[in-house]
Amino acid sequence: MELKRDGLNRYRLPRHGKMRVDAVVYVNEHLLPYLREDKSLEQLMHAACLPGVVEPVIGMPDIHEGFGLPIGGVMAVAPDGVISCGAVGMDINCGVRLIRSDLLARDFDKPLLRRLMERIEDYVPTGVGKKGKHKGLTAHIFEDVAHRGVQAVIEAGFGAPGHLEYIEEEGCLPGADIAAVSREACARGSVQLGTLGGGNHFIEIQEVTDVYDPELAARFGLFRGQLTVMIHTGSRGFGHQICTDYTKRLAAVAPKYGIELPSKGLAAAPIDSREGQDYYKAMACAVNFAFANRQIIMTDVVRAFGDVLGFSAEAIGMRPVYDVAHNIAKWEKHYGRRLLVHRKGATRALCAGHPANPPVYRDTGHPAVVPGSMGTASYVLVGTEKAAETFFSVNHGAGRLLSRTAAEKKITREEFERAMGEVLYNTRNYREVVDEAPLAYKDIEQVVETLVAVGITKKVVRMRPLAVIKGKD
Repeated sequence: MELKRDGLNRYRLPRHGKMRVDAVVYVNEHLLPYLREDKSLEQLMHAACLPGVVEPVIGMPDIHEGFGLPIGGVMAVAPDGVISCGAVGMDINCGVRLIRSDLLARDFDKPLLRRLMERIEDYVPTGVGKKGKHKGLTAHIFEDVAHRGVQAVIEAGFGAPGHLEYIEEEGCLPGADIAAVSREACARGSVQLGTLGGGNHFIEIQEVTDVYDPELAARFGLFRGQLTVMIHTGSRGFGHQICTDYTKRLAAVAPKYGIELPSKGLAAAPIDSREGQDYYKAMACAVNFAFANRQIIMTDVVRAFGDVLGFSAEAIGMRPVYDVAHNIAKWEKHYGRRLLVHRKGATRALCAGHPANPPVYRDTGHPAVVPGSMGTASYVLVGTEKAAETFFSVNHGAGRLLSRTAAEKKITREEFERAMGEVLYNTRNYREVVDEAPLAYKDIEQVVETLVAVGITKKVVRMRPLAVIKGKD
């Protein structure tokens, strides 16, 4: 696989073998060597072999090996092509919500931050397999959530109607149908709304340390020294089971449609087939679940702040800045064509004036919220007109450098604590979260600067972590 330089921070993997289109990867000189350390390039090549794929298949600066499409991958497909559950991922609509406030980070010492962390954990279950604390209510509205997303949980008392305009797709991907979801997936999902999960999911209390574009920052409700909260989680066991179910089903029917799968992870079926349509309906249910999950968690986080500080959400100005999906397939218009854009570990980033922006951000472009690794900085970016070449997509985070197993073996307590510095975390046993240590990830500064240098994104603000809540795997 010969990569050819194709401009600043841009490399092309030319079409060869069974590839139908070229692949393009955005990395700088610092990140380039990592491409040879896993199978991410091979996975991009495999995606480029699928029927109906539109040039190019794209790798983001945080690209790393996944199951099917690499994490940090973007694949657009024409209507006569295929839909692939492996190009969306196991954690359907894993995504990030950023919450702003009128609070100043300097007013929060470590004891106060610790009290907030403990109160948030009273409300939000963390860790794999945990059940939500609103399960009596959320089980009752589960099917409504799958079909209508955030609107359903707002009507149930979680947040305000005005929050919808600060969520991608207004918190609901059209076309969901719970009839396409297995009983096992429904059983897992009905008890997990309002839970964080484990792995790389987190709730983080942050401080805005740098403002690069004061006008845009003000429009987004952000300012230097501000206290913010970031929530990173997805569709939990519900989405995982849907992906598992349809990976088997789509792989089984691929030969019937004359599809030669380049890998099991890229199980696919024609978009207009019964199986392809069913996957889209089920995936949309998980997308809506995840948006609603982050809405419930935000409501509980705000409630925890109110308990500890003694103020209402309105009094301290807590509201969403934006909520973006990372793992999703949805219909969008690019180059005058209607395409099904698969993003796996990638963030949509529309430029100013793009008609698909929410009205509140129509003339600025919506915020692209990019978390760092545990203990490192996060960013709010905005896409430019040049982002059209990536189907208006940017990186979704820092990108793993070490596998979870390798991180557990290689990173010592001393290295972990040195990397975390003064950042508080919610466990006494570092081994419970060592696989998420900063050392297990690429340098977020290099990842962000890669697309900024090309002119695809602009930096708006940078946040540093003060305290992070994670769940045990």
